[in-house]
Amino acid sequence: MNQTELFEIRMSDVSETSLLTLYCHALESQSSDPIISDPKAVEIMRAMNQELSKSKKRLHRKMVKGKIDKRMVVHIAIRAKRYDEYVTEFLKSSPEGVVVNIGCGLDSRFSRIDNGRVRFYDLDLPDVIGIKRRFLEETDRYHLIPSSVLDYDWMEPLLRRCGGPFLFVAEGVFMYLHREDVKSLVLELQSRFPGSELVCEVVNDLWLKGALKGIVNFKMRKELHLGKDATFHFGIKGSREMEKWNPGITFLDDWSYFDSKEEKLGWLRLMGRVGLFRKTQWTVHYRLNQP
Repeated sequence: MNQTELFEIRMSDVSETSLLTLYCHALESQSSDPIISDPKAVEIMRAMNQELSKSKKRLHRKMVKGKIDKRMVVHIAIRAKRYDEYVTEFLKSSPEGVVVNIGCGLDSRFSRIDNGRVRFYDLDLPDVIGIKRRFLEETDRYHLIPSSVLDYDWMEPLLRRCGGPFLFVAEGVFMYLHREDVKSLVLELQSRFPGSELVCEVVNDLWLKGALKGIVNFKMRKELHLGKDATFHFGIKGSREMEKWNPGITFLDDWSYFDSKEEKLGWLRLMGRVGLFRKTQWTVHYRLNQP
């Protein structure tokens, strides 16, 4: 497995995608008329620059110089803004609700959505949380969980501490997992946290086959300069597909980048009118009721 040394912590290829997301947040925050305001991302980026400037990796050198495709920066920022909105909408009806940010990366969502009452958990692999601890302190309402989301031991302490209601968000995570693991996780959440909500990003499974998968991998390796283990494994055909996994899983809504009215998308906004493009990579929202 390819790994990156950062702050004397080894990051896997998949974990390293969190660096790209962080830099997109920071660069957009410093742009004119920013889509999101994320001062914490800017602070972390500046600290990262000192480390990554020593790296021999092309991706790291490009990030330090701010040379990330502007379209990617805009897309990542639009996604972050929409996921912030999902959390804010949840907290309007459940102001003391519990939010679990699955595969949180180096994101600082808690600081952007904190209503003074939410209980917020950032969950990611120990290598990511190890870096995150350098910049973010836990409080009585903000907690870090160093664990694979597929190691279900993290669920029991959460159930002991919190009565819910629960919102689970998985932004840019599930596509890197295998189908059987995603299905097992969703069913486990439904079983242990009945009535909870799940917001997760998905890709169209057409992009996991043949030549189209080759295009995705080419983009990952040659354009984004990510390691070979950062590849997509899981996709779905349509937004309601997870409803078929078990009775009680209820589709609520979906969202695509192309649904955004953000002017920085430019002509790409027109693509939202074409079903195939709208659902290349998009977000689905479910309620996990008891079967």
